[in-house]
Amino acid sequence: MPGNSFGQAFRVTTAGESHGPGNVVIVDGCPPGLPLSEDDLRADLARRRPGQSAIVTQRDEPDEPEILSGVFEGRTTGTSIAVLIRNRDQRSRDYSAIRDVYRPGHADYSYDARYGFRDYRGGGRSSARETTVRVAAAAIAKKLIAEAFGGRVVGYVRQVGDIVAAIDDPAAVTAGQVEKLPSGEANVVRCPDPVQAVRMVELIERMRAERNSIGGVAEIVAAGVPAGLGEPVFDKLKADLAKALFSLPAVLGVEYGIGFGCATLTGLANNDPFCRVEDAAGPRIATRANRHGGMLGGISTGMPIVLRAAVKPTSSLPQPQETVTSGGEPTTVSTTGRHDPCLLPRFVPMAEAMVALVLADHWLRWRALGRGPESPPPGGQRDAKL
Repeated sequence: MPGNSFGQAFRVTTAGESHGPGNVVIVDGCPPGLPLSEDDLRADLARRRPGQSAIVTQRDEPDEPEILSGVFEGRTTGTSIAVLIRNRDQRSRDYSAIRDVYRPGHADYSYDARYGFRDYRGGGRSSARETTVRVAAAAIAKKLIAEAFGGRVVGYVRQVGDIVAAIDDPAAVTAGQVEKLPSGEANVVRCPDPVQAVRMVELIERMRAERNSIGGVAEIVAAGVPAGLGEPVFDKLKADLAKALFSLPAVLGVEYGIGFGCATLTGLANNDPFCRVEDAAGPRIATRANRHGGMLGGISTGMPIVLRAAVKPTSSLPQPQETVTSGGEPTTVSTTGRHDPCLLPRFVPMAEAMVALVLADHWLRWRALGRGPESPPPGGQRDAKL
């Protein structure tokens, strides 16, 4: 079946293309009583939107959300929530010259192989434009997990090219550090290491001047997640998180915890010893380190969930590249239009979105088993169904 839906208990279905009238998402499974308005969606959409700084694409989209259903008098009703985001600044003429040419690094050829027909304007369904409504849906998921168990998801740029941020404790990074530099200026690259952030911006600007692009790594941390979310076999929490991140455009690698670093360690060096800790919430079980990235056996441990996604350089480049036509004839292509010289700054809210969607889904599935601490449902209204 077409893969346009994601999740089980908290399920999102999206539709739309890069150069169509707009994109829409339907969210099923959100409990009734959660306070919700368009304002709740705007903050993350503004972080994802194009044109927000000099180092991202200059396509000018307001990304204004319209909630069409599922909300009454400022609260969710428990029925399907539909959100529409209209496209306002398409320039489809930029793509007319490549309708029969396969762009290197793009899904043009694989789309033709799959469907025999494609929307060549800006990538169509495979464009990152589709992620607008994922981010809108995840704003709802973020509110749900915050009210349900105090969960929070913070993403940031860990690496651009060979420039790597120095971060001792990923779980200590705040959204404020990601969005603002110590001077109070906007942190346009979304790296919480202010020294490396300056170097990253310089590298991205150099890539733009050279009509080239650069890749990097985003790190996403979910804190406040209770132990017990996930399943032990096919629906492991780590598996669903990996699928969620891999579903985003341009992601070529995903790891969590120590990731590929485990390949050089012994078992004794890699294991995280358990211990008892005391905090404001009372005694709990934790581990002394977090090499396991907050998940064991596919189930959350209560430690911060730490993930990383490797994001490739932007494939659309305004200089000639060798390729072929749909008929197999050699040619060259130079992609016009407006594109990011580095995808990482705008990728961060997309990655946060997918992590939040998975956590909301697994929280609701866990509660359906009768597990989890007693807490009031969203909005503070007790409901026997929750």
